[in-house]
Amino acid sequence: MITRYIQRTLEPTLRSAVEQFPAVLLTGPRQSGKTTLLRHVLAATHGYASLEAPDVRAAATSDPRGFLDLHPSPVILDEIQNVPSLLPYIQERIDQHRDRRGQYILTGSQNVLLASGVTESLAGRVALLRLLPLSLRELAGTPDRRGPWEVAAGDSLGGLLPEGRRDPATVSPGIWTTMVRGLYPQLVAEPGLDADLWHESYVGTYLERDVRAVMALGDLVEFQLFLQALAGRSGQLLNLSALSRDLGISLSTVKRWLSVLEATFQVIVVRPYHANIGKRLVKTPKVYFADTGTLCHLVALRDPLQAARGPLAGALAETLVVAELAKDAWHRGQRPRLYFWRTSTGVEVDVLLETGGLLVPIETKARGTAVAAMAGGIRRLRADLGDAVAPGYVAYTGDRSLPLGDGTLALPIADL
Repeated sequence: MITRYIQRTLEPTLRSAVEQFPAVLLTGPRQSGKTTLLRHVLAATHGYASLEAPDVRAAATSDPRGFLDLHPSPVILDEIQNVPSLLPYIQERIDQHRDRRGQYILTGSQNVLLASGVTESLAGRVALLRLLPLSLRELAGTPDRRGPWEVAAGDSLGGLLPEGRRDPATVSPGIWTTMVRGLYPQLVAEPGLDADLWHESYVGTYLERDVRAVMALGDLVEFQLFLQALAGRSGQLLNLSALSRDLGISLSTVKRWLSVLEATFQVIVVRPYHANIGKRLVKTPKVYFADTGTLCHLVALRDPLQAARGPLAGALAETLVVAELAKDAWHRGQRPRLYFWRTSTGVEVDVLLETGGLLVPIETKARGTAVAAMAGGIRRLRADLGDAVAPGYVAYTGDRSLPLGDGTLALPIADL
């Protein structure tokens, strides 16, 4: 049982949405803390009903109006994807009192199932929010701290130190321990839990419930092999044809399974940035797992020291950085504007964050010591794209912020 509440960065966005819209839909992966967040923020104002139990689902399906009479607004309806037929009846009640805000707060773990129902029934009436596992800021107890690049457009970004600077050791016994264990709230709140057993159960539950609910899946073993193969490619250019050949499954199946993973919040797909700079940029995307703990479990990484020294160290660090940037955007109710830059000659910058009309380049290094050579790709990018690119950052596994020249700052991953 989770014994303490961890403040989430989504809280202000959630409160604002409840005050502005008749309905709010909060989606995200299972166990990311959706119910805990809603019951913490809205306990004093909203009732609660879960649609998880079979008898409750049956009652809501057979008599939707009667069910909504028993649970009048304002109310939280948890796991609405179990009874999507409720949505038209919720719409009916919202339209009777369009001036009332925050009438129905809905949650769901399967975005792909909810999308059509929400589009058809609640268009213009619902705010769509997304909650992922904990961020490093939330873990550190500083959910309101902003990234160092979040300054007025045109200000100098180089040399800025993040507010609330602290030793990353206060975040966890080490950034590698955090990466291996993962950032799902229950694992953080209950440090005595066996993380490997938790992830094994989580992956099994995810396969059985979410994936099978989204699509007909005949062979769970084959899909789990696909998950493991994808985990080994986290942070790499994703060659879907090669993945198809390696697994002996069709390319269309690989594409379909990847889209399901993305729609159920297990992976983040980042696409290349295109600019007319007179050279061909690669068009292949990269894929990242939304939680490094899931990734480590799938590739059988159990020991933080092994993770830090092994061949996947760079991919793990890059995966964590991309996930943190995505959480920061989603938890503010925004779509992440993340890209990567790589030329046909192999010059690369891991992440381009589009914000304030500028591209903020971020390189990721699984090294504890920062040196100027780490920023080589950023310098090449700025030479090609000029004023469109802000001074950048090298996110690394060390513990201090250091200037690397040309306005680029080496920044501990824990301070993103």
